[in-house]
Amino acid sequence: MPYQDLRAFLTALKNAGELVDIDRPVALKYDVAKALAKASSMQGPALMFKQTGTDFPLVAGVYGNRRLALMAFEASEKTIHEKVLKAINNPIAPVDLKGKPPCQEVVLTGDAIDVTKLPVPIYSPKDGGPYITAGIVVSENPETGIPDIGNYRFQVHGPKELGVFSAPNHRFGKNMAHATQMGKQLHGALVIGVDPLTMYSCQVQSSDSTNDWFVAGGLRGSPVELAKAISNDMKVPALAEIVIEFTVDTNDQKVEGPLGEYTGYYTPASPKPVAKITAITHRTGAIFQGLLTGKPITENHVLKQIPFESSILRQLQAQFPTISDVSINSSGGVQVYVVIAMKPRYEGEARHAILAAMAGNLHPKWVIAVDPDIDIRNSAEVEWAQSFRVKPSEDVFIVDRTATAPLDPYTNGGYSSSVGIDATKPFGAEFPEVSEVPGWREFDLPEIAKQ
Repeated sequence: MPYQDLRAFLTALKNAGELVDIDRPVALKYDVAKALAKASSMQGPALMFKQTGTDFPLVAGVYGNRRLALMAFEASEKTIHEKVLKAINNPIAPVDLKGKPPCQEVVLTGDAIDVTKLPVPIYSPKDGGPYITAGIVVSENPETGIPDIGNYRFQVHGPKELGVFSAPNHRFGKNMAHATQMGKQLHGALVIGVDPLTMYSCQVQSSDSTNDWFVAGGLRGSPVELAKAISNDMKVPALAEIVIEFTVDTNDQKVEGPLGEYTGYYTPASPKPVAKITAITHRTGAIFQGLLTGKPITENHVLKQIPFESSILRQLQAQFPTISDVSINSSGGVQVYVVIAMKPRYEGEARHAILAAMAGNLHPKWVIAVDPDIDIRNSAEVEWAQSFRVKPSEDVFIVDRTATAPLDPYTNGGYSSSVGIDATKPFGAEFPEVSEVPGWREFDLPEIAKQ
């Protein structure tokens, strides 16, 4: 049975020793981030900050490492991609919750709205202010009404205003632009604290015509329960901890930023749209959720990795069925460095697969194809394949003027170039046999095991 809400997952983490309470004051300005960075460097547990100087506790690091991610999916490394692909291919429609939803046990409107009462951290020294980083935005195409959910950053400008950033090629950005073209404001909701698979579903790569609630239902294996928002007609997760309802008009802008982003660099401050908060609702005893971003590897990168890999694997396997796995490295921001494991069926197929990956949503700078005997999540093995299965003059190529990953700090006016490396063994040719000690993984050596 999937975790129905954030609280159920936190209970499971606590029971597994994967959630630690911090029952002393920790400053929201920088110190929360320091604690999260230290825990992340140790592949450590999630942290619950009990004394935040507000009425709300703050939990973060919930998706801080691959171990916790697999726990959220109730999967292993061997089963994770099969499970996610099956879920994506079997969407489940949402349902409306009957009765009063828990996310609206407390309703704040008018003068009672004050987002500064939430424990929103400042993560990096040059950030433009406090940032909500673990929220998911619910918005709709203003013409078709198709809902989208995605993870976007929001800067706290004041009690009733948030700075909004969405790359123009992302659906929330498209929805804002579409509404402006139609001469209207866009209604939305910023949802904080949902069940883990709804959170992960935001990262699944899908088309603009996809109803994301169906994707979330597929991942969960059960329908997402929705409730009508207070100040607009949006549907929001009924079991969310906190919901911030808003309107946004791209013509109304304030300076937003800087923020230490997923690339590991600050994005500069610039004018961006302002979200006007129309209501805040939350559960009784609501838990605020944070998420560390910045130089890889942070929780932001772990959250993206499994959905990104499964989505791209699904797209590539439709054309290249002998692709067995895809790794999108966290060190590359889960965007620009992709490794493909495949058994080419014909001369040049690996190059075709590399080009297909370059043409995908991620806009990678580096795409490497290797044989299935290479562990694509082990950088030493990938480097070994590059070292001894590549003739640089024949197997390395550059495609110029490719689209860049969002927020890439080193581009040529919005475009870049991509490098493809075919590190598969030469097709149809004799190649030396790998020299490896057989059976060492299963060999019993209690003398070492006892140490």
